[in-house]
Amino acid sequence: MNKDVQEYNQSLDKVNLCNKLATIIDAHLKNSENKIWHAHPVWFIDGNPIVGYSKQKKGIRLMFWSGADFEENSLHIRGTKFKDASVFYQSEEEINTDDIIRWLEKSEQIQWDYKNIVKRKGKLERLK
Repeated sequence: MNKDVQEYNQSLDKVNLCNKLATIIDAHLKNSENKIWHAHPVWFIDGNPIVGYSKQKKGIRLMFWSGADFEENSLHIRGTKFKDASVFYQSEEEINTDDIIRWLEKSEQIQWDYKNIVKRKGKLERLK
């Protein structure tokens, strides 16, 4: 796990939950890089954000940038402009590892180009 991600996790009251998420993501998203981006951990493939998590009022939000197209009932779509979808966790016992692994596999197969969204003036294009 990236040192900055470890420090982020340690700063939260849900350290074990975040460590478990990071471990699952690291183990199954092999062709990615991760870093703290906009103040929370995010994993990228070829510079494109794929998955990340952050602390919010409802709990720890695990977000997939292209998750709206995963066709997964457990992921909640936040808006209509972007293609993100997420799930919230309060404890590590709520984590269904099989679900996350399936979503990570889909995140490699289904990608919208967030990397160039500014250059395209807010318009998303499908990469995969």
